[in-house]
Amino acid sequence: MNTNVVTEQLTAAGRAIEHDSFAIIDAEVGRHDYRPEQWPVVRRMIHANADFEFNGLTDFHPGAVAAGLDAILAGSTHVVADVEMICVGLSASRLAHFGMRTHQFISDADVIEQAKAEGTTRAVQAMRKAHRQGLLDGAIVGIGNAPTALIEIVRLIREEGARPALVIGMPVGFVSAAESKELMTEVDEVPWIVIRGRKGGSTLVVAAIHALLGLAEERQRAQQA
Repeated sequence: MNTNVVTEQLTAAGRAIEHDSFAIIDAEVGRHDYRPEQWPVVRRMIHANADFEFNGLTDFHPGAVAAGLDAILAGSTHVVADVEMICVGLSASRLAHFGMRTHQFISDADVIEQAKAEGTTRAVQAMRKAHRQGLLDGAIVGIGNAPTALIEIVRLIREEGARPALVIGMPVGFVSAAESKELMTEVDEVPWIVIRGRKGGSTLVVAAIHALLGLAEERQRAQQA
C-alpha cells in the first residue's frame, strides 16, 4: 500500500478517488512495455487526460526516471517551464517538501522585446534567459506548450553546453510539435521524457512531475526506514 504523505491528496476521500482511478487504469490499459519505474509516470498522465493513447506515445530516455529522482532528492532543484500554467499546476507543498522552485519567463518585458527584435518567439528567448541566469544546469525542464522552446533547449544543450538534469518535452500542437519531440529524442547528453506526435500539453508535464515527486517520496521513505 502506498504510504506517501506529502505527495498524496490531502483528504481521505480525495485519496480514495485517485487510487480508484489508478486501479481502473491498471485494469483497462492492457499490455504495455514500460518498466516498473516508468509506468507510474505514464499512468498519471493517462489519469490527467483520460486518454489511453499515452500508453505507447510516451517515450523515455533509459536514464530519465533515475535522473529525475536524483535531481528531486538532491534538494533545491529548479523547475524551468515554458509557460506559467506549469508553475501554477504544480503542487506548492510537494515542491516545498523537496526545496524546489519554479521559474518561467514567457511574459517578462525583456523577453518580449528581445523576441520582437530578433524575430523569434517569446519561448525561445525565455529559455535563453533561463540559461543566462544559470537555471538550466541541473534543472528539471518542462515544456508543455511551445515547440520552439523545446527546439531551443536542444540547441542550448548541443551548442552552449546546457545540462539540465531532465527534460520533459511535451509541447502540443500542429506546427513543429511532433518534430521538436523527435529532435529531443536524438539527444544523448541529457535524459528526457517525451510524448511522440502532436499530443501533449502543460497538464501532462505537471502530471509527469507529480509522478516523479511521488516516486521520490517513496525512495526518501525507504532511505529513512
